[in-house]
Amino acid sequence: MVGSHSPVPLPALSGDRTTVPRPRRPLDPAEAPGDHVRRWYENELGWPTVPADRAGPTAPVRLRVGERFDVLDVPAEAGRAGLRHLAPGSPVAVRGDRMRLLVAAGSAEELPGLLEWLEWGGLPPGLTVIGEGGAMDAPAPPEGALRVPPNRTRASQGAAVWLRPPGPGGEAEASLPTLSAVGGVGGAPDLVRLVNTLATWCHRLRLRHAYVRQPAR
Repeated sequence: MVGSHSPVPLPALSGDRTTVPRPRRPLDPAEAPGDHVRRWYENELGWPTVPADRAGPTAPVRLRVGERFDVLDVPAEAGRAGLRHLAPGSPVAVRGDRMRLLVAAGSAEELPGLLEWLEWGGLPPGLTVIGEGGAMDAPAPPEGALRVPPNRTRASQGAAVWLRPPGPGGEAEASLPTLSAVGGVGGAPDLVRLVNTLATWCHRLRLRHAYVRQPAR
């Protein structure tokens, strides 16, 4: 939806966000399923989680957002349209009728300027961004990743599931859409194309729902 006038320069990128992997914490077979989930994210992916004493002992494990990734939360139909802009290893989660696409850390800060550049203005209805200081429910790890029955893991984590699970180590971060990949530079997916597609579909869905709600004449 970019206009015909000469485009303004892309928003400036935020600073260096290089992170140091967190120390591994040993797995204990006697732990509750939620503890296994927490250790898997922290040990295998290096993703920080919300401490259990903050989330509550029976609450699903939650991932801290903004350190290793940010999240674009959209209607599932809009998310499916955006999948073509992702790399095969780009993590994508589903919770109910919403899809959560993981993007490079710092993208939440870049999004307002990016939407202005794409001439969308503010956030389209239906598109939510989670950045630094936020959290998301951790989907259950892929089947076979934990030494506990899968049904116990899914029950402890509620409705969130991985549509495309993250790879081990730093593979997930390398596949996250980023603004620095605009124009196909580097191996990461282009955040600009992804956001434009998601905004377009969120707008279409809003118009469709408004048409359905119109009273019959």
